[in-house]
Amino acid sequence: MRDVLADWQPVIDEAIAEVLPREIDEQYLTDFFGAPTYSYDPEAIQGALSDPIWDLLDRGGKRWRAVLAVQLFEGFGADPTEYLRYAIIPEILHNGTIIVDDVEDGASKRRGEPALHLEYGVDVALNAGNAMYFLPLKIVTRNSGDLDAETRLDVYEMLMYELNRTHLGQGMDIWWHNKREIQATEAEYCEMGACKTGCIGRIVARLPAIITGQSEETERRVAEYAERMSIAFQIGDDILDIEHTLDQAGEFGKEFGNDIREGKKTLMAIHAAEHAPPDEVARLEEILWAEDNTDGEIMEAIEIYQSAGSIEYARERAEDLARQARESLPREQLDPEIAERLAAFTRFVIEREQ
Repeated sequence: MRDVLADWQPVIDEAIAEVLPREIDEQYLTDFFGAPTYSYDPEAIQGALSDPIWDLLDRGGKRWRAVLAVQLFEGFGADPTEYLRYAIIPEILHNGTIIVDDVEDGASKRRGEPALHLEYGVDVALNAGNAMYFLPLKIVTRNSGDLDAETRLDVYEMLMYELNRTHLGQGMDIWWHNKREIQATEAEYCEMGACKTGCIGRIVARLPAIITGQSEETERRVAEYAERMSIAFQIGDDILDIEHTLDQAGEFGKEFGNDIREGKKTLMAIHAAEHAPPDEVARLEEILWAEDNTDGEIMEAIEIYQSAGSIEYARERAEDLARQARESLPREQLDPEIAERLAAFTRFVIEREQ
């Protein structure tokens, strides 16, 4: 799987650069956004959009969402190179959410370097992040792949549906973060993940299904596959934050105990709140609510997770969701080799090391 990602990453980046070039000029702006009413300022747009966005993209990331879309196009019998611009839509959206999330979370690091709002300013970061929600719509408008009008409308409607639900998930996450008590249930956490992370995953899967003319049932099943895998990915991401904190390796591009410092109500926190002794739950809530934490307090919170069995429970839940994702795959509609690769991907997202 890592080889597949490595092979496709430069191709994906090249396709993104066709939508948002590294170097902005008047010709690109006029061609992509239309003739100016008065006069564009390419230098300003370079500094406010292209530079910060490519700064983030060049820091890393495996582009797995775009690569997964490529695999699905191929699995449904299409030539993925004809639809690369559609495959990059979820990748652009995902990175836009990262920029905005970091502002909302007050994060200081992203992929090992200062978060974009610290590097370029909150105003530039928010504008760049929001722009990445809308750039993909231009791909549909410009009709890469020569889609018929009905298919393009289906793509538009799907994007609007999933992007709206993405903000429901982020809203739930923010609301819980701003409460001292751990009030969310496991079901609510999973719904948050299904919206916040899962909807981008659903876009990954639904785009190839819609564009290649798959049945509603096939589209539903690949969407379930991607949604469940995305929730497993989110849980795995939370576990990785704890594991890298314990290792003190700093390989994941985050601070020591980043999620605990930010007061995130992860599945581990929710499980611990339901299974740890009341005094430990109260202490955990105190640590998560604090403006800042010592390294000792970070370790204290992790010890509460460990003693309640919350880390192991989260791992089991992620593995179960990954299994459900594999079972959702419409193998009869997919090329067998690609189907096996998609199944293997569900293991990769929870077993990855960074």
